[in-house]
Amino acid sequence: MLIAVTSVALIGAFCGVALGVAARRFYVEPDSAVAEIEAMMPGSQCGQCGFPGCAGAAAAIVAGEAPVTCCPPGGKALAVALAEKLGITVDTSGMSDDGPRIAGVTEEICIGCTKCYKSCPTDAILGAVKQVHTVIRDACTGCAKCEDVCPTGAITLSPIPVTQQSWVWPKPVAA
Repeated sequence: MLIAVTSVALIGAFCGVALGVAARRFYVEPDSAVAEIEAMMPGSQCGQCGFPGCAGAAAAIVAGEAPVTCCPPGGKALAVALAEKLGITVDTSGMSDDGPRIAGVTEEICIGCTKCYKSCPTDAILGAVKQVHTVIRDACTGCAKCEDVCPTGAITLSPIPVTQQSWVWPKPVAA
């Protein structure tokens, strides 16, 4: 038994050292422009832009495959900041800046079809078939994917109410 334990430990140690050497040998420096753009994004990983998270959107923006206005949670302020960072011009007249929103379920008209549950990228909706669903407020990113698939219109997005826990001091407006 001691021989088996020793041999497994040696194999594990060898594999660990080999993986460590390979990680250092084949390390690829990430693109600094992509990292800077990703740091500017909200980080909600909601997928509203059509990319798999903020890292994918940042890579597409830097490569020129996506416009700087592709991030709905970031709004106009993010689009202008990204355009300034990349040195391009942007037209934000077509963008709506509603601010952060959160989904809510009207229980009287929810039929429990689970379409919203299946479409939520953050698993913020709880419920079962033929039962009323509810939204976990802390997990909801306001991506509106559940609102689009709800057949009865039971899900609506509303602005996040300002409470003592969510209120922040507004940043000063540049003159």
